[in-house]
Amino acid sequence: MEIPAGLKYTITHEWARQEGELVRVGVTDHAQNELGDIVYLELPEVGRWLAKDEPFGVIESVKAAADLYMPVGGGIVEVNAAAAEDLDTISASPYEKGWLIAIKPTNPSELDGLMDAAAYEQYLAEA
Repeated sequence: MEIPAGLKYTITHEWARQEGELVRVGVTDHAQNELGDIVYLELPEVGRWLAKDEPFGVIESVKAAADLYMPVGGGIVEVNAAAAEDLDTISASPYEKGWLIAIKPTNPSELDGLMDAAAYEQYLAEA
């Protein structure tokens, strides 16, 4: 299982990567492995503003459905239509091509409250 350094992680298994003034978000390798074959993805509309920890979408697999949560509050500036059209992208490349949304954060310091790779790895080991 891959847990790249340089990303931030949530307890609900989203990752966040700061890219300039944007934050790109996806689901972790652990999450997509647990879900199995992804069959449905619902993402928000560009322009929508959501608070930290607010659901921004839904991901469903043959095993389960799960809400996707905002790692930081802000406005949705981009959605990954390619991943939504080819759901295998999320499993094949969860940290690169399989990203889900890009956020313009209202408070970038909210990233500081998320786990780094080592903390996320420990969180998974204790779960």
